[in-house]
Amino acid sequence: MKNWDGLLLNHCYLLFPSHNGVLFLDELPEFRRNVLEALRQPLEDGSITIARSSMTVTYPAKFMLVAAMNPCPCGHFTDPQRACRCTPQQIRQYRSKISGPLLDRIDIHIEVPSVRYKDLTSKSTGESSNTIKERVSRARDIQKRRFNTLYVKNNAQMTNKQIKEFCPLDEDSHRLIEMAIDKLGLSARAYTRILKVARTIADLEEEENIQSHHISEAIQYRSLDRKMI
Repeated sequence: MKNWDGLLLNHCYLLFPSHNGVLFLDELPEFRRNVLEALRQPLEDGSITIARSSMTVTYPAKFMLVAAMNPCPCGHFTDPQRACRCTPQQIRQYRSKISGPLLDRIDIHIEVPSVRYKDLTSKSTGESSNTIKERVSRARDIQKRRFNTLYVKNNAQMTNKQIKEFCPLDEDSHRLIEMAIDKLGLSARAYTRILKVARTIADLEEEENIQSHHISEAIQYRSLDRKMI
């Protein structure tokens, strides 16, 4: 039981300080598979249960998971400037360390390309943090009003029943998401994640209804579903 106790202890030290906060895991595939799989329950239920022969204890563990990983062992897969040295088998083995059920529980996974020198030294400025903050605050206010009489606080916490109520789709959106599910083989859990993200995108645009371009953008945010080796 010593190794198992140590593993549980590690999970507790990871998750308890992250309750109502952010848990950032860098180099995600470098974590042991059983440690990563232990994240599935708290990501789904917002709690972690530890069972012993004499008792079972459940602790709160609601957190935002942020994870980073290379696209392959050498780090250059899909890089147009540097050749990847990995074989397809090596890339499959590397990515297989992150299971499908765990990926299903992550709302957004996107590819971030390397930053070029001209971009690092560019004097052009993008959207200011204050402008972004104001847009996010307006979207949060929309969600606060939407869930005013409910126990959930934001789109990410919606139940399946609430998704049906607050995420109605028009005919174009239905066709688009059906095509994505058929082509990518998305799970039911991935489908609900897409709807929640699309609802949030619509809120950021202060749109009352989800439109097809919101669905399209949400699907694009699942790059690990789209890029299979």
